[in-house]
Amino acid sequence: MKKSIWFTALLTALFLAASVTMASAGRLVIKGSTTVLPITQKISEAYMAANPEVKISLSGGGSGNGIKAVIDQTSDIGNSSRFIKGKEVKLAVEKGVLPVPHRIALDCIVPVAHPGNPVTNLTLDQLKQIYLGKITNWKEVGGSDMKIVVISRDSSSGTFDAWKSLVMKKERVTPRALTQPSNGGLVTQVATTKGAIAYIALGYLNDEVKALDVNGVKGSAETTLNGRYPISRPLFMFTNGWPKGETLSFINFILSQKGQGLVEEAGSIPLY
Repeated sequence: MKKSIWFTALLTALFLAASVTMASAGRLVIKGSTTVLPITQKISEAYMAANPEVKISLSGGGSGNGIKAVIDQTSDIGNSSRFIKGKEVKLAVEKGVLPVPHRIALDCIVPVAHPGNPVTNLTLDQLKQIYLGKITNWKEVGGSDMKIVVISRDSSSGTFDAWKSLVMKKERVTPRALTQPSNGGLVTQVATTKGAIAYIALGYLNDEVKALDVNGVKGSAETTLNGRYPISRPLFMFTNGWPKGETLSFINFILSQKGQGLVEEAGSIPLY
């Protein structure tokens, strides 16, 4: 009996020691949305500079993968450019996980074309018809006589879900569309394909692609905040339950004045 009690006490002590070691190591694992990735990279650099004992492991993979990582408890934080779906909530509950959303920034989704394309503006309906595969040539929307190469995000992407909801109105994107697993991949493909069209998060805009206005409105921080731009959405970080320890400190840092300044530096839109 004494041996059994002693062995149990030893196991408990070892477990507590391991827990302390893990906590002191200060390791954070963050996975998910490529839209939220530039924000998290900038925030992580600043956070680790201020807290050199903390090590942050960061990877993309899409919003669906970020939420799945929280549900599977393989990540402290799941980045997502969309809200959690009902089927994901059900799966989380079955696994004893309580996903808690933390809104950390705003974003708008901007349609982009090759820099040599003369088109500067498309209506929401024209975008929908292009992605349905019903408008197939740029001359149909005021451009050159050139075939439209439709490029979309993959279905695990939160940006894809937002586009499907806000532009497609739940209708399916043409099966002829090419797909890319990341915002960066979309930029590269559009920059090297003359007839291409794609949609990317505001933070990924650069001189390699041409941003198109929507309904005559430019996608920007100002038009997102005042509600004029029609393709905008919040960005989230999900945790299992209310965060504690290093996870809570990290999210509080993002929501601080300094953190929101870094959100803006990363090309996204701060909450305030």
